[in-house]
Amino acid sequence: MSEKPSYKELEQRGKELEKESIACKRAEEALRVSEEKYRDIFENVSDFLYFHDLEGNLVETNLAWKSQYGYSGKDLAQLTIQDLIPQRYRHQFDEYLRRVREKGSDEGLMRVLTKDGRERIVEYRNSLVFDEKGPIGVRGSGRDITERVHTEKALRESEEKYRNLVERAREGIAIVQNNVLKYVNPHLAEMAGYTVDELTEAPFSDYIHPDELPSVLDTHSRRMAGEEAPSTYEAAVRHKDGSRIDVEIDVGLITYQGSPAVFAIVRDLTERRHLEAQLRLAQKMEALGTLAGGIAHNFNNLLTGIMGNASLVLLETDPEHPSYENLKNIQKLVESGTKLTKQLLGYAREGWYEVRLISLNEVVKDTADTFATTRKDIGVHQELAGDLLGIRADQGQVEQVLLNLYVNAADAMPGGGDLFIKTMNVTERDMEGKPYRPRPGAYALLTVRDTGIGMDKGTRERVFDPFFTTKTMGRGTGLGLASVYGIVKAHGGYIDVVSERGRGSTFYLYFPATERRAEEALKSTKHLTKGTATVLLVDDEEMVLEVGVKMLKKLGYTVLEAKGGREAIDIYKAHKNDVDLVILDMIMPAVGGGETYDEMKELNPNVKVLLSSGYSISGQATEILNRGCDGFIQKPFNMEELSGKVTEILK
Repeated sequence: MSEKPSYKELEQRGKELEKESIACKRAEEALRVSEEKYRDIFENVSDFLYFHDLEGNLVETNLAWKSQYGYSGKDLAQLTIQDLIPQRYRHQFDEYLRRVREKGSDEGLMRVLTKDGRERIVEYRNSLVFDEKGPIGVRGSGRDITERVHTEKALRESEEKYRNLVERAREGIAIVQNNVLKYVNPHLAEMAGYTVDELTEAPFSDYIHPDELPSVLDTHSRRMAGEEAPSTYEAAVRHKDGSRIDVEIDVGLITYQGSPAVFAIVRDLTERRHLEAQLRLAQKMEALGTLAGGIAHNFNNLLTGIMGNASLVLLETDPEHPSYENLKNIQKLVESGTKLTKQLLGYAREGWYEVRLISLNEVVKDTADTFATTRKDIGVHQELAGDLLGIRADQGQVEQVLLNLYVNAADAMPGGGDLFIKTMNVTERDMEGKPYRPRPGAYALLTVRDTGIGMDKGTRERVFDPFFTTKTMGRGTGLGLASVYGIVKAHGGYIDVVSERGRGSTFYLYFPATERRAEEALKSTKHLTKGTATVLLVDDEEMVLEVGVKMLKKLGYTVLEAKGGREAIDIYKAHKNDVDLVILDMIMPAVGGGETYDEMKELNPNVKVLLSSGYSISGQATEILNRGCDGFIQKPFNMEELSGKVTEILK
């Protein structure tokens, strides 16, 4: 039997137990404090903390689910992970569980629903939890990154948008840093004949044309040093083939990858200078056209007086009279002068046009056959498209165009040669690269090519100028090709020429075409018809007025005369019931033909008016005709033409 412990031993044991109890209580308190600390961290951390079993049931969650997504602990205890995932993504849960089982952990993005149904994006990390029997669940954390994802997406879209703008820009764009091309867009590379890879990280000074390099480097260095330097300047890029490309450069300072750099926009000046040349040409042609039209108008007024007086005297002169032939010669000379003014008006696009649907092929055949009989030393070759579209044009003017081109070709082949005439259908797409921008649509192309002496650059640039000729004095007026240009332009067409010295010339004429069938040419005859009506003749030129009155009276008409629009309106007010026809000049000072016509039309809506001008039916005359004017006669006119027009309107 064992001895009982002594009192002292019991006392000692008691003290030890007391110490152990105190230590245990302290450990328990420390454990409680630690648990509270980590529970507080667990509950209050902003990240989502969770534990779910292998079926997806949420066993443990923190307060972040409540504060951020609105779920209470009770809500979550009744939900599974699948319940928190939007319907369209729930099939991904099995794959997620498979990954974490195989690897022991997983991380990625997951779409999660808030309690009120909003969809958020959570970045998660988790790991598999084990007990002595094996895996029992998954513990993990998550962080809401919805705003970050949206911001990154917006940033990517913004970067992509601006990259597309820069990559697709029709201007060259470059970033230069420490004399190195850090970035070039495709257009700049294409402009210089290189690939983007060939230029990137290459010295930018290697691609500046040597003539411009000192100036460009000086501007570049001053800008980088913060000194005053032009932000826009002209320079030249060296093309891969060694040629020079004139450019305009806009520059600005930027920070690129943390260091100062120059951002440059490079524009090819070739197109701009091409357009400027077009504008200068158009302005020159317009000015010359205005001058030519004005000269023709005034000259036609003079010819009207000469033609009218000659017609009057011839009517009263016996063919056996010694002066009869002289008078006929005067009339012929006036007709020759009329042809010159028609050429001037053709150039100025102010000619008389009787527009209708015609066959360009038929006009080519008729004129080419006629020309071939006059020049046996020139072989005329025709290649005419069988399906050529019709054109709306004045047949007489188109004939004049062709004859002028034939004569020009013949002059270029004094020893004989070959003339090739071709027609075909084209569209504006076939006219790319021309010095003009054609209107969209179908065109009938007429090509006239000769094997003559050709033209040098200086002659080519002036070939359509009025009064320009390479012929000796007295052998040419310089109006043939000028009128060709004017007539083609007046018909809404385009013309250009290709020629080299010693290699012949080729003219390309594009006429707007239509699918409609061409009409047959109308034949007209002129004869003298007398009448008895009353005519009011209006013209501000005293010479024209005087001879016009005489011609009308000779034709049997009673004539009232007015020198100007205001006087004509006053006379018409007083005699509108007696006046059968008004012959009205279009261009008059103070009150012009258009205003005069409109006031007469108000006085009498049925007034008959024959418009007369040294200009033409185009422009202002067309507007008056469209308002109901009955006809047009172009000065100068003879007795037969005047008689025919008056009779036509009064019948």
